[in-house]
Amino acid sequence: MDLVISQGVRRKLSEKHNIQINEIYECFANREGTYIEDIREDHKTDPPTLWFIAETDYGKKLKVVFIQDENDFIIKTAYIANDQEIRIYTKYA
Repeated sequence: MDLVISQGVRRKLSEKHNIQINEIYECFANREGTYIEDIREDHKTDPPTLWFIAETDYGKKLKVVFIQDENDFIIKTAYIANDQEIRIYTKYA
């Protein structure tokens, strides 16, 4: 699995969300549920936009949003998950 993260997304992760790249790797490694497809009209993509919530090694719960393209995971964003997102993920994943 390769994570593909554009320079713009890297900047947004660091500056806006205070997320480090290694934390995204940790979330993929620590994930316990399935991926959920984002079916909202404004977020539909081909291939589909997927997301999950997992903890970093230090217990930070992140929502990781990505597109899977063959063996690559193209990261769109990642940020601290809010309570509503955690409830949705817990219910459907």
